[in-house]
Amino acid sequence: MVNETGSAPARHLPPITEAAVTSMALVIASGIYLAAYLPHQAPLALPIVLVAAGVVVLLVAISMLLRLPDFAWDRFFQVSGWALVAYVVIAGMLEFVFIIDQTRGALLVLMTTILVIFALDIPIVLGFSVARYQETGGSPQT
Repeated sequence: MVNETGSAPARHLPPITEAAVTSMALVIASGIYLAAYLPHQAPLALPIVLVAAGVVVLLVAISMLLRLPDFAWDRFFQVSGWALVAYVVIAGMLEFVFIIDQTRGALLVLMTTILVIFALDIPIVLGFSVARYQETGGSPQT
């Protein structure tokens, strides 16, 4: 539906971008905390809590995204799919660096989880940011 100015009216959408960015901020804070202790082993309690919170917020963002009625899914998957390919490659290279650096045990699991969240958050933000402004297939009424 088009308004008098010729533009589509604003749709009220859930805060998916905000949730995904919050998730990313939580895992980035966790990574900064871990890096601050290098070359020594950091205490893992706080980073685990931050990463767990990041996972929960990411799942909330995905849940909100999946519940959207009348959404430009084709455009979302087009944008987020290619972004996901790029970020999986980046995350894979970083994981390789962790393994070559002989990162082991709980720290490797934590860093891998951070990379997975990283590789999912950004494609969701990019895909949602583009698809939210696309026509959803319904014919515009004048």
